[in-house]
Amino acid sequence: MEGLMSKLRNLDAYPKVNEDFYSRTLSGGVITLASSVVMILLFVSELRLYLHAVTETTLRVDTSRGEKLRINFDVTFPALQCSIISLDAMDISGQDQLDVKHDVFKQRIDAHGNIIATKQDAVGGMKVEKPLQRHGGRLEHNETYCGSCYGAEESDEQCCNSCEDVREAYRKKGWGVSNPDVIDQCKREGFLQSIKDEEGEGCNIYGFLEVNKVAGNFHFAPGKSFQQSNVHVHDLLPFQKDSFNVSHKINKLTFGEYFPGVVNPLDRVQWVQHSSYGMYQYFIKVVPTVYSDINEHIILSNQFSVTEHFRSSESGRIHAVPGVFFFYDLSPIKVTFTEQHVSFLHFLTNVCAIVGGVFTVSGIIDSFVYHGQRAIKKKMEIGKFN
Repeated sequence: MEGLMSKLRNLDAYPKVNEDFYSRTLSGGVITLASSVVMILLFVSELRLYLHAVTETTLRVDTSRGEKLRINFDVTFPALQCSIISLDAMDISGQDQLDVKHDVFKQRIDAHGNIIATKQDAVGGMKVEKPLQRHGGRLEHNETYCGSCYGAEESDEQCCNSCEDVREAYRKKGWGVSNPDVIDQCKREGFLQSIKDEEGEGCNIYGFLEVNKVAGNFHFAPGKSFQQSNVHVHDLLPFQKDSFNVSHKINKLTFGEYFPGVVNPLDRVQWVQHSSYGMYQYFIKVVPTVYSDINEHIILSNQFSVTEHFRSSESGRIHAVPGVFFFYDLSPIKVTFTEQHVSFLHFLTNVCAIVGGVFTVSGIIDSFVYHGQRAIKKKMEIGKFN
């Protein structure tokens, strides 16, 4: 047994030195104090990383198919009335959403950006006692009202009982309403007068769109849109205006849900138009993104980058529809963010590395200072130090 204990004693990699042989110095104490502070700081930093989740980023090819893309927007037009702004969306699959109203909300604002209370219907309009019937006569007491669509009827039974109904029927036919005053419904509702009454107002339009997950565009532009000879056209004739100011401020624009750390480059972006006509274009590259938090709750969203371009009229000739256009395309690469904790073994390894590393470096520094001091002291004793 004594022989075994002796062999184990010989394996000791940490031989002990008698305390009588220790030589403690002032420089050693300073270095020990400084190294202890460094160890504590590094330990606290490592502990914080261990207690908080870290985010790992991976890239892979996006193989998802048949999904929808949700576009959330909040845009303010300080010089464009709510009554003339329309929202359209279209994509390369051929699906068009024209004059979108579902899940889209408009607020009239004054020149200072304050919300204006909703105006009562037909304020300022011409007062006609009886509406004009489709057959040409005025509405009698015992009749059901059925207004004319002015040649845009899809069937003999179709009725257009409001100015909006007539304009929508014209849009489906690919026609423009050149003079709203000749349409009884628009004349009774005071369509042109209401536009004049809103002169100088702005509009805040917000909501969301659900579109196919393919390349496409959505845009805010004055007038109802329709297809004419396979060309997307906006009917600007009813407004009887020579210019449209599409200055705007994007309060919010996102493609999908919010997730921690997302940066939306168009939030709070503002642009002011200085020419009479123009199309402002945003070209957006959408990057599909998956965010998985520490509780394995998955958020399917998107990030995007953007470039901008303004297309103005040249020599008084209009080359583009006035409006704000957002052209988006999908990236084939999907980004995945995964929150996860550092393992305890990894934390323990780093703590050991901190303690051992600082202890070793401080020992080297202490040895260098100690031997340096001794060498200088010896030279001073023999008179060789100048």
